[in-house]
Amino acid sequence: MKALNVISLILVILGGLNWLSVGLFEYDVVSEIFGGSAEVGSKVVYIVVGVAALYALSFFGKVSDTD
Repeated sequence: MKALNVISLILVILGGLNWLSVGLFEYDVVSEIFGGSAEVGSKVVYIVVGVAALYALSFFGKVSDTD
């Protein structure tokens, strides 16, 4: 379970850095790698990062348990 938490956190951070790149420089790294945001590869990456973000919502319960 700990490995899944780490993987999820890494994916959420990478997704956030991609959005930072989009916001500051109008440069989407994922779509650049896969040839456009409508390509299957880009969609898979976006979906995986989104699912990781949904899973990361469960971290809030763990944070409140330590207080």
